[in-house]
Amino acid sequence: MAVADRAWFCPPVDLALAGDDVHVWRAALDQPDPLVKQLARTLSGDEWARVERYRFERDRRRFIVARGVLRMILGCYLDADPGRLRFGYEPHGKPYLADGFSGGTLQFNLSHSHELALYAFAHGRRIGVDLEYQRFVPDAEQIVAGFFSAREKAMWRTLRTSQRQEAFLHWWTRKEAYGKALGDGLGQRLDQFGVSLAPGESARLLGTAGDPESAFHWSLGSLTPARGYKAALAVEGHDWYLCFWQWQPP
Repeated sequence: MAVADRAWFCPPVDLALAGDDVHVWRAALDQPDPLVKQLARTLSGDEWARVERYRFERDRRRFIVARGVLRMILGCYLDADPGRLRFGYEPHGKPYLADGFSGGTLQFNLSHSHELALYAFAHGRRIGVDLEYQRFVPDAEQIVAGFFSAREKAMWRTLRTSQRQEAFLHWWTRKEAYGKALGDGLGQRLDQFGVSLAPGESARLLGTAGDPESAFHWSLGSLTPARGYKAALAVEGHDWYLCFWQWQPP
């Protein structure tokens, strides 16, 4: 899947998620106080426990907005009260809708960084998304040495120095998106599966150790949700239609 640098639209009133649809939403995390308070009222006890772990008020507010918006979007798809939704969590922290709120085959994932959040939704297929605010990574070379696969290291050595920071963020977001789609996050060994990373090269999974055919079962793509951000989307299977939606306060 090529880099997606396209318009984000306000969703229609009668929005629906068809079986062959993949929807990606973006939302600004810095919202006015009345909206933050409204979203805060939808959060569960375990989400509030996570809020309290943040040291700074800015980070607490952004987490409230990120989770509150997730609940509002899910409520839209499920025709349900956002505050009544209940989540379970996979061993590495990926949320899912708990029994009684499963929405059938609805799958979702979210990521937030700095002032922005991304959400991805699909039916009947695993999905993962990762978002990173662009920044200089001073220990990129050490991470390459310790965590890149042999194939990725070979690709890294072909890059000019000026390309390496962008390539590193491609690598990081694509690895994270695929790992989150599997439910592992970065819990699995990063050198056991490979991704493309060169700037300008289409995003793709290069296979996993012990299962070279796995790459054919996944779609991997880079997203440009806003200036200064890099993101990636991993979707199980092919032949699906991608829509980009801009979340707006109710």
